[in-house]
Amino acid sequence: MTITLPLNTTRSRPPAHVEGKGLHRPVWRTALYYALLIGMAILLLFPLLFSFSLAVQGPTVAPKLVPDLTRMDLGIFANVIQQRPIVLRWIFNSFLVSSAVTLGVLVTSSLAAYALSGWNFPGKALLLFFTLGTLMIPFEATLIPNYLTISAWQWKDTFQGLIVPFLASGFGIFLMRQYFLTIPKDLYEAAVVDGASRLRYLRSILLPLSRPALATLAVYTFLSTWNQYYWPLLITNADEMRTTQVGITIFRDFEVQVFNTQMAATLIVLLPTLLLLVVGQRQLIRGLTSGALKG
Repeated sequence: MTITLPLNTTRSRPPAHVEGKGLHRPVWRTALYYALLIGMAILLLFPLLFSFSLAVQGPTVAPKLVPDLTRMDLGIFANVIQQRPIVLRWIFNSFLVSSAVTLGVLVTSSLAAYALSGWNFPGKALLLFFTLGTLMIPFEATLIPNYLTISAWQWKDTFQGLIVPFLASGFGIFLMRQYFLTIPKDLYEAAVVDGASRLRYLRSILLPLSRPALATLAVYTFLSTWNQYYWPLLITNADEMRTTQVGITIFRDFEVQVFNTQMAATLIVLLPTLLLLVVGQRQLIRGLTSGALKG
């Protein structure tokens, strides 16, 4: 049986009024979409805007949402540092502690995640189970044991007392493990053929490919450590060893009636974390979603 094919095999195109239908969003829908986004942004930024408004107003002016432009005092931020130079010490303490904890978490999480993702050894599943179990234990449950340990070691009012209890993170291990699982094992086999050791593979291949996850973990750990309150409050008694969150609370108690000074000091303390969040926002989102589909 002979089958005759049609000479014209070109696919017919839809009419012009149908071809572009659904490809472009209506103007009113786009405008509504951006209006909702702008409204949500204003709502989220409202506390910061109101804090700045209170900071630049004079101490005798009643608090207002929109400050009087003719009476704005932008020098209040410099005055706070001149009157209370210990604020800079608090910022230094928080920066040092947060940086040290972040570095420690990156090291311990990378090594533990490398073992849990690429090696086979007895008790691996049990170790992973206990690692994930630490995520379900509230911080308040470990507060007293950690305090008793730090007190026994005489680490109160020291940087090591603020840093050492947080050098390992179950969340960091889980995050890095999930990201390591997304990297093909063929790279490891190729590295072994070329004579690379396991440590060389981790240092030269695995970690450079895991920069998004490392950046995510670094930003998350730094911000979490910077915002700690209960632990620094518990183990520090000297003013020069306070961190920003505890120090700003003490500052607020001294300046209870001066709203603009309180808000100016709060914004000074908040500025480093805002800059870090803006710089690392893309890496934070990218790293959190990279290993979401790999079990």
